Amino acid sequence: MSSPNHAQLKKGVAPYEKPNTKSSVRQLLNTLPPFFILWAAAYMSLSVSYWLTLLFVILAAGFVIRTFIIFHDCCHQSFFRSRKANEILGTITGILTMFPYQQWKHSHSIHHSTSSNLDKRGIGDMWMLTVDEYLELPKWKKIYYRIYRNPLVMFGIGPIVIFLFEYRFNVKRAKRAERINTWITNIGIVVLYGALAWALGWQNFLLVQAPIFWLSGALGIWLFYVQHQFEESYFEHDEEWSYVKAAVEGSSYYKLPKVLQWITGNIGFHHVHHLSPRVPNYLLEDAHNAVPPLQHASTVTLKTSLKAIRFRLWDEEKKDFVSFKQIKHLLNKPGANNDPKKPKSRVGDEVA
Repeated sequence: MSSPNHAQLKKGVAPYEKPNTKSSVRQLLNTLPPFFILWAAAYMSLSVSYWLTLLFVILAAGFVIRTFIIFHDCCHQSFFRSRKANEILGTITGILTMFPYQQWKHSHSIHHSTSSNLDKRGIGDMWMLTVDEYLELPKWKKIYYRIYRNPLVMFGIGPIVIFLFEYRFNVKRAKRAERINTWITNIGIVVLYGALAWALGWQNFLLVQAPIFWLSGALGIWLFYVQHQFEESYFEHDEEWSYVKAAVEGSSYYKLPKVLQWITGNIGFHHVHHLSPRVPNYLLEDAHNAVPPLQHASTVTLKTSLKAIRFRLWDEEKKDFVSFKQIKHLLNKPGANNDPKKPKSRVGDEVA
């Protein structure tokens, strides 16, 4: 798409940047009560059939994602007009989704300000290397990176590592409010889970909560992954990086069926969200439809998004993602070595 004008785009989405209290409350009512009901139904169905339980588990996992979108909006101060209301609800929904509000709010704000910037990766994003960076790694780190980017690891083990362990601790330079909020979240999780395990029996609790936790986590990671790693995405070094291009070209429009669009809180309109994080999730589609240039964003469907599973590295020459297989000839090139002190060069080479 042609280079968008920041002022025009911001002017176009400005009317949608104000949260509507009635709409926010309505979303709370059609999200949290259904989640609690589905969780209870999953527990009660244990005495009938675990296959029936898994059906309720799948539905409940969808509402965990919807709850996270509310949490996500609170972090952007876009769910309620009151900062305090966003902080309180953000902390509560953070306990339900296992995300510490202040910690995630901080790292996610960095993600928005550095998204698609090749020189400012590392906070609030997924580990992604360019082809040349990968070629310069020592062999052991190449293996580590390949393991990390394996779909079974990213979407299978990832939810356990990230949500169960990583978010339970503060980073070294975290401010006092962030540290306190993380511990409040951890205590809230222990109290909530402990009470449920005590009341229902820890086996029954795990049979319901464990698959809900894993499935919602895996789907959440997938959504984040495919919204930034798609064909012909946008990545540039700092001197050429543009916030607007990063928003509308480096964030996809994940066009989902209406049911999935609803359950994921319109987060598929990710290009709109990155352009203006203050737009509440329930107004993202309206903003998308009101601003014609946004309708030309890179569109990804359920079918085409599956291609992203094989994306491993960003090719700066081709401006696209490539697989490990596509750069195999560079690794096996005569004269190549794995000595980290002798970085490889691929001048004149092309990725297949």
